[in-house]
Amino acid sequence: MSTSPHVVILAGGLSHERDVSIRSGRRVAEALRAAGHTVDVLDVDANLIPTLSASQPDLVWPLLHGASGEDGSLRDILELLDLNYLGTRPRESRIGWNKPVAKSVLGAAGISTPQYVTLPQSLFRELGAQSVMGAVVSKLGLPLVVKPARGGSALGVTLVKDANALPQALVDCFAYSELALIERAVSGTEVAVSVIDTPSGIEALPPVEIVTDGPYDYDARYNPGRTQYFTPARLSADLIAEVQSTAITAHKALGLRHISRTDMIIGEDGTIWFLEVNVAPGMTETSLLPQSVVATGSSLAAVYSGWVEAVLADTPAPEFESSVSAVPVLDSEATEPDSRPASKSPEFPLSDAEADVISDSVGESITDSDPEPPVSSLDGDPATPTQGATSTTESVTPTEQPDDIFTASNDSDPTAHMHGNELF
Repeated sequence: MSTSPHVVILAGGLSHERDVSIRSGRRVAEALRAAGHTVDVLDVDANLIPTLSASQPDLVWPLLHGASGEDGSLRDILELLDLNYLGTRPRESRIGWNKPVAKSVLGAAGISTPQYVTLPQSLFRELGAQSVMGAVVSKLGLPLVVKPARGGSALGVTLVKDANALPQALVDCFAYSELALIERAVSGTEVAVSVIDTPSGIEALPPVEIVTDGPYDYDARYNPGRTQYFTPARLSADLIAEVQSTAITAHKALGLRHISRTDMIIGEDGTIWFLEVNVAPGMTETSLLPQSVVATGSSLAAVYSGWVEAVLADTPAPEFESSVSAVPVLDSEATEPDSRPASKSPEFPLSDAEADVISDSVGESITDSDPEPPVSSLDGDPATPTQGATSTTESVTPTEQPDDIFTASNDSDPTAHMHGNELF
């Protein structure tokens, strides 16, 4: 093996999370170069397959967020090209990326998750938006969280405290996916636990506690100042062990590989609620996995380099000292008791625009594939997404959907085609 492995990082792409991906790619590239690796960062476009076939890198590290980056399709391509890569395999990526499927799998594994329903946009047209929304609120109660069934970075996510806000929440959600996941909102302490494979088994890193001055939306996640992070989380030793155990269980049950991150909320009664899992965790300067690594006392360069060397050697990632040790897997209750009384079906005053978006079947502009993202910049902050977003703990007034949300262009992006498809 070469003393300086050639690593290709895939970043960018055409999902809503392009800017986050570019920042993740830059940060990981800097760390690996500091550790002595030869690193190229490539965008995902028509030049990618010829470039990879010609260069035959020792390892590919996909750092794409959103569709194609996390749904397993790009990893299928890497396997077709017989390229070694870091991360979860295609089939398991598809399972983890699909929030309702992941929740179903983990519920069967004994992990608690808020009661939910998954509804396609077309169903609102077929059965009538009023009737469907009435049934949802009558069964699940309020507050609710509406989110795309496939997606990340809190894009298209809304906390609904009032039934009258549900139509706009669905409009926002369907801008990102034709499938909506609607679940009971739970309040409490929000934590994220990253997991890595090691020679001695699967290790959970110190949990990160997330405290924001408002919703934990896109801006709060990726622009410093609005969010405080506490690593390790300000929890008792028993709770730290339990959230780590939950993340390890999720990693195992979903068949994830090398690295993952599990997002949870610890309810006021101590129940640990699974929210979602990330097969390609963010690696930006404000992302949660890097904060967990730093909390162990290790450098990002040493740890990322260790992961690369481990994959190249076809072994699990090497261990490093951690202030919070790995824990055994614990069982937890899988279902939430239905303690809230059913409510009457409310009326939903719909504007013409809301009725059109909610009731129409998937058409030319709302599809399974992501619309093109906002223009990005490698040197500045990411462009703010057109769509507003909320977390499960705060409410944000939905914004009106611009007419051109599905036609944003990357033509002016100065970073997309530097040196062919090499970003930096």
